Amino acid sequence: MPRGKTAGKVPCKPARQLLFSEALHQQKHPATADSPPPSHDTMSDNTQGASMDRILQEISAVGRKLEGLDTAMSALTAETRSMSLEIAGFQSQISGLDHRVAAVESQVVLQTDRDQELLYLRSN
Repeated sequence: MPRGKTAGKVPCKPARQLLFSEALHQQKHPATADSPPPSHDTMSDNTQGASMDRILQEISAVGRKLEGLDTAMSALTAETRSMSLEIAGFQSQISGLDHRVAAVESQVVLQTDRDQELLYLRSN
């Protein structure tokens, strides 16, 4: 029995879980004359085993999520490469258009200069 400050208080969470586990175990497996009740060590081992199973399940779930993320990242990387190639193609087309525009501008300047000369010659 608890004494002092802890007298009459609810046991801490691990102790409550242990008491609940023992009560549940006794309901599922009633003690017979030839079988002793489970010891605290056995119950603790069972609880630790269940906790370990849950932890392993969570680790496995996280692993599956990471695999999914890895697959998604690979797909994004491939798509990024594809888009980079498309962008490079567009840049090449733009560069070609820039050269064409420069050539047309040059022709316009030459034509304007010729027109100016013709006007000058006609006016004299």
